[in-house]
Amino acid sequence: MINKLKVCLVGYGYWGPKLARNFQNSNFFNLVSISDKSKSNLTKAKKNFPLINASTDFKKLITSNIDLVVIATPTETHFKISKFSLEKKKHILVEKPISLSSTDVIKLQKISRKNKKLIFVDYPFLFSGSINYIKKIIKDKKFGKLLEIESYREQAPIRKDVNVVWDLAVHDISILTYLLKQNPKNMKSLKINTVNTPKADTAYINLTYKNKLNVFVKNSWISPTKIRLMKFIFNNATIYCDENESMYKIKIYTNKSKNNWDKYNLQIPDIDLTEPLSKMVKYIFNSMKNKKNKLFDNKFNEKITSVLEKINKNND
Repeated sequence: MINKLKVCLVGYGYWGPKLARNFQNSNFFNLVSISDKSKSNLTKAKKNFPLINASTDFKKLITSNIDLVVIATPTETHFKISKFSLEKKKHILVEKPISLSSTDVIKLQKISRKNKKLIFVDYPFLFSGSINYIKKIIKDKKFGKLLEIESYREQAPIRKDVNVVWDLAVHDISILTYLLKQNPKNMKSLKINTVNTPKADTAYINLTYKNKLNVFVKNSWISPTKIRLMKFIFNNATIYCDENESMYKIKIYTNKSKNNWDKYNLQIPDIDLTEPLSKMVKYIFNSMKNKKNKLFDNKFNEKITSVLEKINKNND
């Protein structure tokens, strides 16, 4: 029988309930407490999880019996809550982005090493069966050289705390860092307010990696339809990865001939359709038990934050 670890969730707004459900429904964790500044959010939390301890003060809930603190609060609060939790010798899972400053990320990494605790960041797509299918294809060079990547991530709740780059492009940069194991050599970006939003609601980003690999990213909160589409163009195939599809998330179009790019054969492979968040929860449990975060070293979050900082400073 598995000895379940105890979780305190800080933040029960938009994303917190999804994290709460996945942790509580797992075989690995018990959700024992929830904190939120909003009393109405805490009322909802108590209705969904009647046995939890609830408080508007997160510090009161991070007690000696807590193993993991899950942080799903506005981005500007991440550093403060993360620092407090790590200093209390708790492992942490932080909603993306972990911080708006790579300097803060480095500080958190130092505290985590000192207290021998792990930092996890909620990058759910890295646990997606479709993204990991693409990762293997790139590694095996199954369809030749990777020439270009396009990513379209559109429609999401408009946020006041960060712009669309920190909200949506963080997914693209984390996926690209995971797949390519490198940072871009050059980048250009255009961030605009399509409508009267507090922060930039649309971003066009062009990244160049070694071996002349070009990546185009479009992120936008303003869209009538939800789009989560990535396109990978190889020498001998074009692969569509559509996370909105319930069943056929990967479609592979192989070239019928080298000189005929307008005619393809279609393949739809079987992939793992397990919910990424549930796989992430299991990964966190195993990492805590083994005391090692094998998937992401301490530099991973620093790299992602650094790239996002540069994109935000760049506006061509």
